Amino acid sequence: MIKDLNEVDFDKAIAGDKVIIDFWAPWCGPCKIFSPTLDEIDKEVADLTIYKVNVDNYPALAGRQNVHSIPTLLFYRRGKLVDSSIGVVSKSVILQKLERMND
Repeated sequence: MIKDLNEVDFDKAIAGDKVIIDFWAPWCGPCKIFSPTLDEIDKEVADLTIYKVNVDNYPALAGRQNVHSIPTLLFYRRGKLVDSSIGVVSKSVILQKLERMND
């Protein structure tokens, strides 16, 4: 299940083994298009946690993570940023990035 994330819980959340943070906003058309893809991945990949950060509610958090466009995905492995993507990307691109996190 994809969870909402805020500034208080951010550091704890990214400390997980495999984590994707989705920076989005309710008014963002591409974010709405992209959301079902993340839902599919969340159901299919067992060792992954996905969080969403609403940039309207947490602009300072988005700024600290250098998020300038949405949707932006940040890929974390045990607290370290290992990859990112900006804009709508295919499911296969995300799965490839997750596979590389295993290396």
